[in-house]
Amino acid sequence: MLKNQSIQTILLSFNESFKEHREDTSAVLLQAGKHLWLGSDETSTIERLSKIDTSNFGEHKQYQVTDFIDLPAASDKEIDIEGLAYSDYYLWFVGSHSYKRKKPKPDKSDIKNVDRLATIETEPNRYILGRIPLVNGELFASCSHPEDSTQQLSAAKLELTPTGNVLIDALTQDSHLGAFIKAQIPGKDNGFDIEGIEVERNRVFLGLRGPVLRGWAVMLELELEVLSTEVFKLVQVGDSFYKKHFLYLNGLGIRDICRDGSDLLILAGPTMDLDGPVQVYRLCDGFNLQQNVLHRPEVVLDIPYGKRDDHAEGMTLFQQVLGKPSLLVVYDSPSKTKRVVGDAGMLADVFEL
Repeated sequence: MLKNQSIQTILLSFNESFKEHREDTSAVLLQAGKHLWLGSDETSTIERLSKIDTSNFGEHKQYQVTDFIDLPAASDKEIDIEGLAYSDYYLWFVGSHSYKRKKPKPDKSDIKNVDRLATIETEPNRYILGRIPLVNGELFASCSHPEDSTQQLSAAKLELTPTGNVLIDALTQDSHLGAFIKAQIPGKDNGFDIEGIEVERNRVFLGLRGPVLRGWAVMLELELEVLSTEVFKLVQVGDSFYKKHFLYLNGLGIRDICRDGSDLLILAGPTMDLDGPVQVYRLCDGFNLQQNVLHRPEVVLDIPYGKRDDHAEGMTLFQQVLGKPSLLVVYDSPSKTKRVVGDAGMLADVFEL
């Protein structure tokens, strides 16, 4: 029988300035056992919380991404950060790269809401795949490598284009994904939507919430090369600029990915606007996958979900804090009665692995 009950709750305490967006948490990363890094799908900022004790993280500090990386649009336009990862003194983050459909609002008439449902848009900041030097718990635009003073670490982003970035341009002609991008299908309509990132040196793995193809989710593998101190480009691998890996997650899409040794843990949930199911899968030897193979990861956790709330959006290994194999999970649209605490607090769950 799968485990499905949390073993502990963790209080995340934010500053008043993040009160509104604590309910839009979409990505989380525990780094060095000391700091939780978090992203919101409604901002262009990255949040850092510090460990107070094994049940509390606070001392909130907010970082504006535009202080480290030039954005294609104003800083008040969301990046829609959906994934965070750490590798070799860099904090990596990725926007959704998705289109969105306007949703009905209760204060508008049916006629206006029908019009809203016909409106599809995207924002340039959503097409950011970037990295920022992270040393001793602080972010820098550039700094010396802590182990080699002759080496410089610098913030950078994937090369942008008029249609988004070079990844989107490459995928437009893809036999599986291109039609969804060219048709501008919104993410929550099973369109193209990135919602997870892991990094190993110059290789980047991106989990797609959608599209799910006849029940099979997709994970992309990229190789990057620094083009300048501020930009990196895709490296051609074989006859393409990316690899595709197909995962059977019982019809669910990828909501987050994180490394566990040589394996990848995958948080899976619905592509559409549904509550659940939500599960965690283990993809064995996930950094060394062959192409053109259909993979069937093992289910290791069932994550509880609410009714129109408590949608698991991000996860990170937590054994550095608790001293035993465990996973911290954060939620979008958290329950206002069970999870929202005071003026600026939020409860996350820990599950035993």
